[in-house]
Amino acid sequence: MPDVVPSSAAVSARMSRQNSRDTAPEVAVRRLLHAEGLRYRVNVPVPGIPRRTIDIVFPKAKIAIFMDGCFWHGCPEHATQPKSNAEWWRNKLDKNMVRDRETTAHLQQMGWTVLRFWEHERPKGIARTVAEARETSGMPPHRRE
Repeated sequence: MPDVVPSSAAVSARMSRQNSRDTAPEVAVRRLLHAEGLRYRVNVPVPGIPRRTIDIVFPKAKIAIFMDGCFWHGCPEHATQPKSNAEWWRNKLDKNMVRDRETTAHLQQMGWTVLRFWEHERPKGIARTVAEARETSGMPPHRRE
């Protein structure tokens, strides 16, 4: 199938300016984790896969947290389908979802716990789940990574 191009240079430019890191939901979760005394790393490369990063990482506990945007990652509740240049967008968004599954499987095969959350989920609930996963991993609850 031939590549379909973005509908316009303006749309392409606008989409390329979308934050891929330090989004509001991600920052809100990080603040809550930090307030609980948890220390983590951010935007860490996925081991063994170039050009992919993990949003929030507890490296010693091997916990990878991804904060997925509803549009870009295909949220079953909130994903929308652009009408303009629909085929190009469908291909792009499908590739994103395939890449997410590949990344999750790769990390799990390496012994990592992978937690994925949607941008619409409540930060407090996410932080609670992350803290519980960290405790389950055997790491002390308040330890610098």
